[in-house]
Amino acid sequence: MKSKSQVVSMPDIASQPNTQAAGALDWVGMNEIEIPIRLAAGGAGDIRCPARVSAFVNLARPEVRGIHMSRLYLHLDRTLAEHSVTPMSLHHLLRDFLESHADLSTRAMVRIDFEYQVRRPALASDNAGWRSYPFSIIATLDGRQFDVEVAFEVTYSSTCPCSAALARQLIQQQFEKDFDADRPLDRADVLEWLGSENGIMATPHSQRSIADVRVRFAPGFQAFPFDELIDTLENALKTPVQTAVKREDEQEFARLNGQNLMFCEDAGRRVQGALDAHDRIVDFWARCRHFESLHPHNAVAIVTKGVDGGYKPIDGYPEGWD
Repeated sequence: MKSKSQVVSMPDIASQPNTQAAGALDWVGMNEIEIPIRLAAGGAGDIRCPARVSAFVNLARPEVRGIHMSRLYLHLDRTLAEHSVTPMSLHHLLRDFLESHADLSTRAMVRIDFEYQVRRPALASDNAGWRSYPFSIIATLDGRQFDVEVAFEVTYSSTCPCSAALARQLIQQQFEKDFDADRPLDRADVLEWLGSENGIMATPHSQRSIADVRVRFAPGFQAFPFDELIDTLENALKTPVQTAVKREDEQEFARLNGQNLMFCEDAGRRVQGALDAHDRIVDFWARCRHFESLHPHNAVAIVTKGVDGGYKPIDGYPEGWD
């Protein structure tokens, strides 16, 4: 049996000269890497959750055939096992990517996709339940320029203002049919009618909706404010979907929908106002999608803060048209 020192050197095809078409590449690496991550949870310590990670560097030398993907994976595995995900730990990780590819690469990127789970209270009862919010953290290092953005989704309910007005008109017309104009109104009769099927003979249409958001923070932030971002959007939209629901919670949800009628344009402006008012967010991109029950297509509004001519995702992906 051969010792390790006697094992014949194995071929490294990626390091051999490129005999095919030469060319520099914007990004080379891996995505959908299955790996657990640690997230800071305030005084409760770190929490672990599964994630899918993308790890990339550019290939700046056109004559070189490939990068060292195993080096990216090993740096990723070690960093995410030893440290919680923070801007500082990601900066160090990307620096390790580049140092391990010093002769090949000048830029590095990592993207971490995961579900952030948080306990949310019911609207009226004393119950609570778990909600999962899709989050992505994207970080790049280009020379000394380090950039981070956070992408996330909030699901909410949207009730159409137009259909609400049309429903009210039909209810008025039904009232005129059921109550003779020449007859005095009896309060008890009106109350009974309002609680009958005739009193709600038409309802506005509402639908589950999603706000997709990308944000960039002012330099110097040390932790990712996941709960704060969720609260910022849900407080602005006012009709987030619910978990544990008793009848009193469902009734309160119906009230909130009736008091917050929204076209996708209205939702977009609410999100815009909330993100503009956030003192740590320096730029953002947001898309509100209403998955309509009236149509087989969606109603969509997109808004950006508009810094330097519009939001430019640091990974280069043109959000908004998928």
